[in-house]
Amino acid sequence: MTPEFNPGERVRVRAAYPPGHVRAPWYCRGHVGEVERVCGEFGNPEQLAYGLSGEPARPLYRVRFRQSELWPAYRGPGGDTVEIEIYQHWLERA
Repeated sequence: MTPEFNPGERVRVRAAYPPGHVRAPWYCRGHVGEVERVCGEFGNPEQLAYGLSGEPARPLYRVRFRQSELWPAYRGPGGDTVEIEIYQHWLERA
């Protein structure tokens, strides 16, 4: 599967809450960040968790979020960030 996003692009994590094993932390869903890097392609862990093949492999990204984007009450320095690795099927263009 070809990566859809490039470093520097703004992306939004899908605001989805499916049951079962998922790899997008709840606190980043619906929020906007910036692709820091493409980490490569890996089997889909949401399928692998249930003993399935995980194919086709999916691009994995490291996405950087401002902490104030994730936690509006955050009182630390405005430049503080957190980076989260998120699979492509959880991302959309912001």
